[in-house]
Amino acid sequence: MIHLSPAATNEIARLKLKQQPQILFRLQVKSGGCSGWIYDLAFDEVVNSEDQVIDIQNVQLVIDKETIKYIDGLTLDYSEDLMGGGFRFYNPIATSTCSCGNSFSI
Repeated sequence: MIHLSPAATNEIARLKLKQQPQILFRLQVKSGGCSGWIYDLAFDEVVNSEDQVIDIQNVQLVIDKETIKYIDGLTLDYSEDLMGGGFRFYNPIATSTCSCGNSFSI
């Protein structure tokens, strides 16, 4: 199960307004980053056969089958600080994270 904070939901909705209202929000984990894995967020119009589309608080989230095993219990948040705004990932199965907050290891 994946959780979106109200701030993340609002930010995704705001960003979607700049795109197309029907566009999907894709969450993916890719090899890379300082700790071995990195989160990748993007808008996407295509749903592949191995993708799962999950509706969370009226946000359609697209996740491929490989990513699902790395994000069970993930909470996606959004916050702003002096350096600007950004999505924050809280992953209970990550054993370590990089200081950037986007890279993790299991």
